[in-house]
Amino acid sequence: RLRATALAGVFALLAPSLGPVVGGWLTETHSWHWIFLINIAPGLAVTAIVAWTVRVGEPERAALRRLDFVGLMCFAAFLALLELVLNEAPRHHWRGGFVIAALCACIVSGALGIWRCITAPYPFVHLRRCGNRNFSVGCFYSFVLGIGLYGSVFLMALFLGLVRGHGPLLVGEILMITGLAQLIVAPLSAWAERRGPARLLTGLGFGLFALGLLANGFTTPQTDAAGLFWPQVLRGGALMLCLLPATRLALDHWSADEVPDASALFNLIRNLGGAIGIALIDTLVAERVTGHAARLIGRLQAGDPVAAKFVGLPVHLFHNQPMGPVDEITKKILAPLIEKAALTQVLNEAWLAIAALFALSLLALPLIPRGKPTSSAAS
Repeated sequence: RLRATALAGVFALLAPSLGPVVGGWLTETHSWHWIFLINIAPGLAVTAIVAWTVRVGEPERAALRRLDFVGLMCFAAFLALLELVLNEAPRHHWRGGFVIAALCACIVSGALGIWRCITAPYPFVHLRRCGNRNFSVGCFYSFVLGIGLYGSVFLMALFLGLVRGHGPLLVGEILMITGLAQLIVAPLSAWAERRGPARLLTGLGFGLFALGLLANGFTTPQTDAAGLFWPQVLRGGALMLCLLPATRLALDHWSADEVPDASALFNLIRNLGGAIGIALIDTLVAERVTGHAARLIGRLQAGDPVAAKFVGLPVHLFHNQPMGPVDEITKKILAPLIEKAALTQVLNEAWLAIAALFALSLLALPLIPRGKPTSSAAS
């Protein structure tokens, strides 16, 4: 099971890293619509291959008859509304009747879904599994990993596209460093996971990922591929150490019949973390860029050479003395530079916030059982 998990994990975590390369190539050579259309043929091929080759026993038709459709619809509504709120609310600055109504409906449908899962004889999602400490701790680390994994890709794409002005293909090529680092380190991570204490490996993985996030938190508008190389290597090298121990912790003690349901919930929580992380980054960008730009303008007018260097202006012109009135032509020239500098500061705040979350997640390490994996689990 561990080898299968490691192999599946490589592909699952490579996808967010390699996806921008394919998407960038399609965008530059064809159109952005092909990012969606390209999935049709592989999807049909996978459907045919699975139908032809996969044999996992006879269908249990009785399960369909006792399926909790009420709980299913409640959770479907909850997840759809949650995605709607997370994507649209930042554009409305988390205010207005639409946001409040969608948020209330999301909370109500989620609460009803949880109630059904607790009270129904055959719940759609077995939330009672969260009463198991190992499963809950594994899901917690999966949620944090989702924020870091998808949030870091999103932050890098925003910086390289909006601040550095790179095209889609070049952005994808730079982002591929994370995937290559992960691919190189994956065999070593799988080997270590079978032999090392889960607590130590989890701490090492999330600690290294936090360092990779922290290193990105001090970028400037002039930072480019070379300055982003080692932070990506740290995060890529840490990914499998973040994933494998958490997966074992969450799933290894369930019976074979219970693993599919537990695994689905475990992976859903990681993707949910990614959606929430991206939405929070969107909110930061929508709310804080204007304030940072105003503060940079004030510092430049006061003659601050540090602010001038960050924005990319000649430092020798700033001597900590008021600059006086600025003509309209100069304002138009400086506006794009200040906007990019302000966006960089906001992105740095997001990098540091996610790094702090990863660092704080290490406080949960004492909840992970001591010792190495048992021989039965490792098999």
